[in-house]
Amino acid sequence: MSREWLLANRLGSYSSSTTAGCNTRRYHALLTAATNPPVGRIVALSMLMEQVYTSQGKFELACNEFPNGVFAPQGWRDLRTFTKGIIAEYDYRIGDRQTLKKRVLLCRDSNTLIVRYELSGEAEKIIIRPFTPMRDFHHLANAGYHPDFEVSNGRLAVTAGEQPKLVISCDRAEFLPDMQWWFNFYYRTDAARGQDFMEDLPSAGYFTWRPSKKKESCEIVASLDGNVAVKFLDEYNKLLEESEEIDAGVSGCPDMMRCLAQSGNVFLVDRKTPDDFDGASILAGFPWFADWGRDTFIALPGLLLSTGRFELARRVFKTYADNISQGMIPNRFDDYGLAPHYNSIDASLWFTLAALRYIRADDSHEGRCFEREVLLPACKTIVDQYRAGTMFGIHEDTDGLLVGGDENTQLTWMDVRIDNESVTPRYGKAVELNALWYQANALLGDIDAKYAVAARKTAGAFINNFWLENAGYLADCVYPYGPDKSLRPNQILAAALPYSPLKPAQIKSIVKVVREKLLTPLGLRTLSPDDWRYKGRYEGPQYIRDRAYHQGTAWAWLMGFYIEASIKTGASRAQLARLMKPFEKHMAEGCLGQINEIFDGDAPHTPRGCFAQAWSVAEVLRATEMIARLSLKKG
Repeated sequence: MSREWLLANRLGSYSSSTTAGCNTRRYHALLTAATNPPVGRIVALSMLMEQVYTSQGKFELACNEFPNGVFAPQGWRDLRTFTKGIIAEYDYRIGDRQTLKKRVLLCRDSNTLIVRYELSGEAEKIIIRPFTPMRDFHHLANAGYHPDFEVSNGRLAVTAGEQPKLVISCDRAEFLPDMQWWFNFYYRTDAARGQDFMEDLPSAGYFTWRPSKKKESCEIVASLDGNVAVKFLDEYNKLLEESEEIDAGVSGCPDMMRCLAQSGNVFLVDRKTPDDFDGASILAGFPWFADWGRDTFIALPGLLLSTGRFELARRVFKTYADNISQGMIPNRFDDYGLAPHYNSIDASLWFTLAALRYIRADDSHEGRCFEREVLLPACKTIVDQYRAGTMFGIHEDTDGLLVGGDENTQLTWMDVRIDNESVTPRYGKAVELNALWYQANALLGDIDAKYAVAARKTAGAFINNFWLENAGYLADCVYPYGPDKSLRPNQILAAALPYSPLKPAQIKSIVKVVREKLLTPLGLRTLSPDDWRYKGRYEGPQYIRDRAYHQGTAWAWLMGFYIEASIKTGASRAQLARLMKPFEKHMAEGCLGQINEIFDGDAPHTPRGCFAQAWSVAEVLRATEMIARLSLKKG
């Protein structure tokens, strides 16, 4: 019940459940389809409930939880194995003589799901009943919500309002109408998060498959694209070809890195730009996030550069470069297809860091052309507009540091706001923003001396404003009235970046303090446990969780920068490799192959938030690559 699996495609659609086959959250479904790719997601097909009739009786394969600990049916009793690769596979033993394999595949470029059943042994009939709520994926259905059903040519068609039509077909059977409502499905994960947790689901009928041979297969296809003629093996081969290409990009790398490269593929999506360019982007996390600029460019180096997928990286850069407004890339694209949102001070600066990493990674002719024609002009636009002044009061102060925002804005990655309260108010001069600001100017300083001069000015002001000599670490933020001396992990960026304004002794001191106070086995805490505001557990209703989100909760993505800074201080390969072991264990216990968004700051560091987060996977992948390179260098 605690192990989950995830399949996703390039549209933003996904398929997800638990290895027991029981949905434990509103976001679990066989087909959550992106109606306005990569957003506009709806739960089209929640589940398929199967009944197998043999000479030994009836066997039910599905599993659902209802209130008071009731499970019905209890298909997990006959489940032998579960396997997750490019598809999800449930392998059941039916009585003494039969087995049935259920293979779940999400088509790569279509809102289409194929479920293939492979029978070995005799069965009189197999009934397959679909549940089709056709609801927004954030909301729960109930019996007062009625999708429309139509049966034609042996297929079921389901519509709800303005949504596209869902068509479900079976190559071995016709659909038989038998309208049912099942009530009070219980979602334990939603209950634990303080959300509504019960749902009513409709089923318009069922397919009846009558196998005529001892070895026979049957395929159910559910599609919002009218793509009902697809075949499992054809689509499987397409996924296999892509998987082999990913493997080729990390050939010879550690097993964990190869696993993360495959897992990271789920976050990549296609996105059209205003000029109809076939762009791409990166979803921040599953099951609920869309694509955010900050997350995209923190994740891009690990997901695409460490794996050698440079052509796809260029498409991502171009998508955001085409949407620059007043020197700012979108903080996020809208979940429902409206205009981009630009409420971020750091997304554009993360773009410049990812650009630097790209320039250093891709020395091909295409890479150099892209650097000259797209990347450097975009970085120059960002730096020039930030220096002159842009939205939200963002501008360069007279001392050369970047300043922006006010008491009423939350523009950094620590952006929680409850009603009118900023939980972590970080306006003025934030430490990681100015480290990135120095980085951006230093990057352009390699081609234009005026930026090099600006970088030197910023470096001096950075140390004068942020370095706390007696404490041996950096202030988190400098307000008009003085520095915020909270011990937070944002300073690790200043120590880790390729261009750092810090001296080696300062980097070493920062790494030591972060290791002693903020490091956990699964990421860095967002606040020292010594601070009276520290929250060690992220649980309960949302308003309680929000107060812990950046006040002690540990974030996995910060580990990549901690590793990078530690390498600068001379940490050994063996020391750093040990830090990856807890992630390897976690990837087999949560969402298989994935890394959660956050973890409790207190032991046992329970995983929380999104069960699959792009920057978590990306930065642990990049850390694994850095450790491997360190080994080669020393060898």
